Amino acid sequence: MPKYHPKSIEPKWQKFWVEKKTFKAVPVPGKPKYYALDMFPYPSSNGLHVGHPEGYTATDIVCRYKRMRGFNVLHPMGWDAFGLPAEQHAIKTGTHPAITTQSNVDNFRRQIQALGFSYDWDREISTADPAYFKWTQWIFKQLFEHWYDPAIQKARPIAALAVPDGLTQEEKRAFIDSHRLAYLAKVPVWWCQDLGTVLANEEVIDGKSERGNFPCERRPMTQWVLRITAYADRLIDELEPLDWPESIKSMQRHWIGRSTGADVDFALPDSDLNLKIFTTRPDTLFGTTFMVVAPEHPLIETLTTPEQKGAVEQYRKAAAAKSDLERGMEKQKTGVFTGSHAINPVNGERLPVWTADYVMMGYGTGAIMAVPAHDERDYAFAKAHGLRIIEVVSGGDISQSAYTGDGLLVNSGFLDGMAMEAAKTAVIGKLEATGQGKAKVQYRLRDWLFSRQRYWGEPFPIVHSENGDIHAVPDAELPITLPEVEDYRPTGTFEPPLGKAKSWMAYGPGQRRESNTMPQWAGSSWYFLRYLDPYNTEKAFDADAERYWMPVDLYIGGAEHAVLHLLYARFWHKFLFDLDLVSQPEPFAKLVNQGLILGEDGEKMSKSRGNVVNPDEVIEQYGADAMRLYEMFMGPLERQKPWQTAGIEGLWRFLNKVWRLAIGDDRQDVSLLEGEPPAHLLKGLHKAIQKVQEDVEGLRFNTAISAMMIYTGELTEYAEKSGGVYRAAIEPLVLLLAPFAPHIAEEIWQAIGHADTLAYESWPVFDPAFIVDHEVEVVFQTGGKVRAREQLPKGLPLSELEKLGREHPRLQEYFATHDVVKVIAVPDKLVNFVLKPKA
Repeated sequence: MPKYHPKSIEPKWQKFWVEKKTFKAVPVPGKPKYYALDMFPYPSSNGLHVGHPEGYTATDIVCRYKRMRGFNVLHPMGWDAFGLPAEQHAIKTGTHPAITTQSNVDNFRRQIQALGFSYDWDREISTADPAYFKWTQWIFKQLFEHWYDPAIQKARPIAALAVPDGLTQEEKRAFIDSHRLAYLAKVPVWWCQDLGTVLANEEVIDGKSERGNFPCERRPMTQWVLRITAYADRLIDELEPLDWPESIKSMQRHWIGRSTGADVDFALPDSDLNLKIFTTRPDTLFGTTFMVVAPEHPLIETLTTPEQKGAVEQYRKAAAAKSDLERGMEKQKTGVFTGSHAINPVNGERLPVWTADYVMMGYGTGAIMAVPAHDERDYAFAKAHGLRIIEVVSGGDISQSAYTGDGLLVNSGFLDGMAMEAAKTAVIGKLEATGQGKAKVQYRLRDWLFSRQRYWGEPFPIVHSENGDIHAVPDAELPITLPEVEDYRPTGTFEPPLGKAKSWMAYGPGQRRESNTMPQWAGSSWYFLRYLDPYNTEKAFDADAERYWMPVDLYIGGAEHAVLHLLYARFWHKFLFDLDLVSQPEPFAKLVNQGLILGEDGEKMSKSRGNVVNPDEVIEQYGADAMRLYEMFMGPLERQKPWQTAGIEGLWRFLNKVWRLAIGDDRQDVSLLEGEPPAHLLKGLHKAIQKVQEDVEGLRFNTAISAMMIYTGELTEYAEKSGGVYRAAIEPLVLLLAPFAPHIAEEIWQAIGHADTLAYESWPVFDPAFIVDHEVEVVFQTGGKVRAREQLPKGLPLSELEKLGREHPRLQEYFATHDVVKVIAVPDKLVNFVLKPKA
């Protein structure tokens, strides 16, 4: 018989699955569905390394298992194809990003298909395909043309917005724009001159770009922004019922940062202006000894006196070169006095106003009331700059440190003697009565900066008029495709590369197109919905298809997407839910984060470290099935673990053992025996079925593989003795193995007499009667030390156990020299004879 040879088996079955469309998913009314989703990859020029397929393998095992359990399974794959790397490559090589991206996609698809994943390739999508991003642009249009009504907690068309009477045309436009879910705003951003684009905080380290190490600076810039903050409460509250890791839920809650407190106005002397702050501790207002504004605060120039202008400007320049992360983590609290004062609304005290970079515009109002006695940052700042510290909450020693615990109010006028919560209520009531403040819920979450000054991204479906009007293009003009440009390089100004395409930019008399492009997050915020109906030219997706397939039952991907992609996708989905385009408010019912697979050196795989392992090389040596098994056998799915190529050897030997059992090889022929296997094999089989089934349901793939190995060992031992293997014992093993190692399972299934694929064969059913242990191991002891072990019928009376112990040959030498003082017996477990020497 032939030896196990993956190189001939695996391509054969991969071709079969693709040509026969084995895994094509079609809605079947009444049939239970299962939608498994992988976080689709960005097709980089480097291709896949062995860490990438870990999550894909896990979902594939579940999908193959679910099909065998009678579910209608949707398992799609596509490409997150827009992004900066393709554009950078175009700048270096002069090759159009579409060409390099398509080449990378083809390579990724080849690598993925070589691993035998059961994707429905008829549903393949690419975010850079105009047929796809037409609908990304359409969704943006809806955001532009809707506003969020807090009274009903739902998005509504702009036409339903009640515009106040008596406004000029310009004021009316400004009022409407201030409510749109997609709007233009001038906001401080990280600008990188060399890359010619805005960067996220995470992309700036020590004031330089992560990519290229180019200098960056803070600049105010008009950008497209999405009003994700309108959905902040729903994004927190509707997170709770989801079957997600608690760590991811916690990160999203923290990122949104909902807190309850008050807006308070501190009047500026000799001015009609107020310095507005938000505080979660209005009860400590009497302890305020100074104010601090962010260096970017819009009133900074008004607050700065001529004497302090030089010092303030120098400080602001230094702060602009730091990232928000650096500013928040610096232990040394630096700052400069602006020369101005503000009036405390509860006691009329004049408070010096400082600027310091530990206060940022990204949270609250960009200004704080500093209560150093009860805030650690304020305490450090006050100590560093010799500012007053006044205790207003009893219970600590403010000579040593800030006190942040509970206590009664002191030195606080009408609040003295109150508990903190009562004091908050009282002081907010007073502020509201005097018009100097009001209760407010504040969020750390900022609106989503949605513009990029790049070429390779979705164009906005927006037109600007000379008179300041902004409008969306008609749906009939979608998709707005990218123009051909000879030069993809940044312009060195705020005008993006699209601005070079003059004829494309000109929309009509006195009108021009938007020259920014959308961020890469745009296409990934709804791709799971396009999979449902990828060729629909009339809609983003069909309503019936959405109702049948959604929500996603299992979503597997990296934890690094916890608060960006996952939050953005939830926001878009809730907006579509408000428009009655999706049937449920949440897209992903269950989320699992696979652990990182490290290089053999224990470090994260990267080209620069030289520790990347290419799956092509592993498949060439061991085959895809062995690699799939090894990725799952390395440890629990959620854990981080190092790759060890040598570790695949054990899985390779296991597959060879299964092959020899079912088919044989050049050293051994196998006889397939008919009839019922002996009882001990049936017991092993049904234990294996139960264990594998429970472990696949629980995503414990490593222990499921162990269970199959144990049963294979039992079959091998029997086959070596008898010269044959029972069909009724080997066929269920092949079906158990099929989700994990589908190529070898299909080949064996065919070889032992089945004409069709096993992809839709019924999953084996375990019989509890075979799993019950009718025998137990009983330990016999003297003086607490084990003297013998025996397999005995379960449920023997204690008197019978004692009798067997007294008669056991291995205990006779102890009874010969000792008398039995006491017998301690535990049913089905042990008999212990307490002895004393004979007189």
